[in-house]
Amino acid sequence: MTANRDLVASPLKVARGFSLVELMVVVAIIGLLLLVAFPAYTEWIQSSRIRTAAETIQNGLQLARAEAVKRNGTVEFVLSGASSAWTVQVPGDPAEVIQQRSAGEGTSIVTATTQPDGAVSIAYNGLGRVNPNTAAGTPPLQRIDIAITTAAAARALRVTIGTDGAIRMCDPSGKLPADDPRRC
Repeated sequence: MTANRDLVASPLKVARGFSLVELMVVVAIIGLLLLVAFPAYTEWIQSSRIRTAAETIQNGLQLARAEAVKRNGTVEFVLSGASSAWTVQVPGDPAEVIQQRSAGEGTSIVTATTQPDGAVSIAYNGLGRVNPNTAAGTPPLQRIDIAITTAAAARALRVTIGTDGAIRMCDPSGKLPADDPRRC
């Protein structure tokens, strides 16, 4: 019986893998999916940059207010130009810097527009309220609009500062329902 086994031809091995045509079809499908998804991905990245800039400005304002209460003295939040860079400092000569953030930390293409025009800083007193006098000699910040100038489709966010020192971030687009708390 062993002789018969040796005489039986062994089955041919079947080749496994992908053919070049199958591989090209998969690459074409992936390319089409990426082509369709790219605009949405770009808008998502821009919205993320706007949100990051708005949150860091809001956090800087909250830090300035908390430090003023903690120190029972005046602490300033200073916005650097039209970017999202800022400094929290104790005014003086020289000013004591508590914390700063540069615009190059992921949000360099974001622009910040302030209200009233020309306002660059806000000072908090020991009670956490807005001090009407700023070291820059400008009126205190009341509102900061954050947007990306290169993309009209991207949303903008707004950080508002009340006279009592309260800080709020909201969406000024008007696309949200009237009763939505995120709407300005």
